Amino acid sequence: MNTVLITPWYQKTIDSLQLAGKADGTQQCYARAVRQLIEFYDKDPLLISEEELRNYFLYRRNQSKWAPRTLKICYSGLKFFFTIVLDKHWPIFSFLKAEHQQPLPCVLSRKEVYCLLKNIKKTAHYCFLSTVYSCGLRLQEALSLQVSDIDSDRMKIHIHRGKGAKDRLVHLPDDTLTLLRNYWQTHKNRTFVFPALRRNLMNVPLPDSPMAVNSVRNAFHQAKKKAGIQKRRVTIHTLRHSYATHLLDAGANLRAVQSCLGHTRIETTMIYVHLTQKGQEDVYQIINEQMKGFVK
Repeated sequence: MNTVLITPWYQKTIDSLQLAGKADGTQQCYARAVRQLIEFYDKDPLLISEEELRNYFLYRRNQSKWAPRTLKICYSGLKFFFTIVLDKHWPIFSFLKAEHQQPLPCVLSRKEVYCLLKNIKKTAHYCFLSTVYSCGLRLQEALSLQVSDIDSDRMKIHIHRGKGAKDRLVHLPDDTLTLLRNYWQTHKNRTFVFPALRRNLMNVPLPDSPMAVNSVRNAFHQAKKKAGIQKRRVTIHTLRHSYATHLLDAGANLRAVQSCLGHTRIETTMIYVHLTQKGQEDVYQIINEQMKGFVK
């Protein structure tokens, strides 16, 4: 890795992204795209031509076989870099587009969710993942959750700078509040609801750091295996998809679910309509009646 080449451009990219108001996650993804390009050609990006950039995109698409989502991040990151940081407004950026894919998200049943949570060993991980599910939070939102964000009087959680740097209020279930209060008594961290824990020191919390993301992910995947869940693409984010689907199953209003999830567009929330069982019962009965007679 040519750190002499990469470091200054990486930092310039981060600085420009911060000035543009991009979220931390976007900053890291875009800066990574710049680093990968510099590593690929091993030369100053000022010397990279439009033709070379075109060939790079084709290589990632046809040789590296990057997924559409990965390509989209690559395209967006390098478009930002060349147009904003290097001030190169090439024609390629006017038609650059990754294949659009929107597969239905995987959803766990309520039984599967409870079985998974039952197999979480550590109390810290159990409380964290239970809160993610019962409040429909994104992973980073839960990690960043602070004690001052919990409004027990109004039974709300204030999510600060969620996706798209948007704030929102999330409904806090009674049982989740009780769970969080009991867990807080075990660490009494004044800042984070889920503080990082020092290893080999009786789980003593660190004062200024949230829980490590890898520890949560490892706990989730171990519990998933123990619960015998074989569905594809099951991640911590699946708990958020399950939350939305279960609310619709129970008869919640689509607009209310949109608000809980923090979606800007109702079309984003509409994907869960394809997953809910609500309103489908009559159709299933009709289909069953019409398709009888195939079994001999």
